[in-house]
Amino acid sequence: MRIVLAGTGSAVGKTTISTGIMKALSEETKIQPFKVGPDYIDPTYHTLATGNRSRNLDSFFMSDGQIREAFERAMSITGSKMGIIEGVRGLYEGISPTGDVGNTASVAKALNSPVILILNARSLVKSAAAVVLGFKSLDPEIKIEGVILNQVKNQRHYLKAKEAVEKLTNTQVIGGIPRSDSLTVEQRHLGLVPAVERENLLGFIEKWGQVVSENIDLDALKGIMKSAGKIPSDREELWKKENNKKVKIAVALDEIFTFYYQENLEALEDNHAKIVPFSPYHDEELPDVDALYIGGGYPEIFSYELEKNHSMRQDIKKFHLDERPIYGECGGLMYLTNSINGYKMCEVFPYPSLMTDKVQGLSYVISEAQKDNIISKKGDIYRGHEFHYSKVDIDANPNIKPEFAFKILRGRGIIDSKDGIMSKNTVASYVHTHAAACPGFASNFTRNAWEI
Repeated sequence: MRIVLAGTGSAVGKTTISTGIMKALSEETKIQPFKVGPDYIDPTYHTLATGNRSRNLDSFFMSDGQIREAFERAMSITGSKMGIIEGVRGLYEGISPTGDVGNTASVAKALNSPVILILNARSLVKSAAAVVLGFKSLDPEIKIEGVILNQVKNQRHYLKAKEAVEKLTNTQVIGGIPRSDSLTVEQRHLGLVPAVERENLLGFIEKWGQVVSENIDLDALKGIMKSAGKIPSDREELWKKENNKKVKIAVALDEIFTFYYQENLEALEDNHAKIVPFSPYHDEELPDVDALYIGGGYPEIFSYELEKNHSMRQDIKKFHLDERPIYGECGGLMYLTNSINGYKMCEVFPYPSLMTDKVQGLSYVISEAQKDNIISKKGDIYRGHEFHYSKVDIDANPNIKPEFAFKILRGRGIIDSKDGIMSKNTVASYVHTHAAACPGFASNFTRNAWEI
């Protein structure tokens, strides 16, 4: 059983409603949540709502065969019977104006999954039917089996819009979410407030689940899920499994460093790595490990606390000077620089990092390795994404020429379409990698960990 919950555009309340549905249904059965696209924030809400780690499905990162493999793998790990997939942006919004790569529709087609449209029906009645008709006619391969109307004024408005959609589009309306100032305020905070504010989020999610239970026909929703046809049979492996020697990799996991694709950690485990969590915030020293992985997160918010933990910063610098492998992504890159907005960091790289008012990088990325490094080999091309309001000020230390591992073929990187700054056996990049889009990531990283 599976369903894709897709928006008709921005400001439709998709994340609130999707998370509410996951919460409501998880009260009666085990739900495996998914998110379309390169997103760390929404999966946090899904995970809190269901108790199962939300996974990302992305046709820029994955082939159709990999999407199917990733979906069924996650369902098997948790033993879930229901897979609920929250889409990204509008159903058809992707990289190009006309193609499917990176959009929700591509994932729905890869999984042969029915779709429920979430439509902002504010001030719409018959026009709501026109919107649904347009979405249904654009791609007949997409099976839009239901509609949820959001922002309905009252019961009269809901019934009129429901009648228009059902009679004019032959599509079932399974519920309507009333306008709510409190829900609107919560939606505005999604992605703006760090997902580490667990207690506030749990309160929001409890409310969303209650609103969904009161306003959406969950039996109709489950009926649509049951109608899903078979998933096409072809599959492709998600990552390489080439390392057979046991290694221990410390992964920064705390309130600050939270941005990891679960598959990246599992790919390391499939290459005989034991994941050892540690906290750059709370711990005084590193655990006894062979390599470090410092992912993305919010180091700029906790820069004072990170600076105060002098012993951890020194331990990481010593680990680097001992030429042991360290891989950093985005927030991890910033933590490995001299400083963040003037607060001292690990000083692995002799450059400061600074927060800016304007976004510095926001796109899917294609990267080519220019030389062998701890996660890839020269000539490897892999995909990822970048989203950062910070920059590493290379010009602040003009006497030291930086060495870069990657040429950015699509995206921005650190500077001049270069990324993956290198020093000894440390590589740090603004590119967030996904193991399915960088299939040698785990095998290369674990091999470098035991070879040192």
